[in-house]
Amino acid sequence: MAQKIRKGDTVVVLSGKDKGKTGEVTKAMPKDGKVIVSGVNVAVRHRKPTQANPQGGLERREAPMHVSKVAVATADGKPSRVRFEVRDGKKVRVAAKTGELING
Repeated sequence: MAQKIRKGDTVVVLSGKDKGKTGEVTKAMPKDGKVIVSGVNVAVRHRKPTQANPQGGLERREAPMHVSKVAVATADGKPSRVRFEVRDGKKVRVAAKTGELING
């Protein structure tokens, strides 16, 4: 089955510490059922100074989150489920709430 949430989609976080935040999917991992969303679920790692990074310090990066915790954002920014339809002989993704086409 095709992926409902893909790289480049604008999504809304439905649950967790970043609930309500909006961001773009930078990476989708369909085998693991996870996505990485820019600016959301940021994990902080404390790094010791090394030769490659003599300063050390805090390293912030987006951690993967489960695909069920996000939903595609419609034009008004509200979350919507995704369904598939056949339009003009092509299988396309459609926002279930509004019926608008999801590009990609």
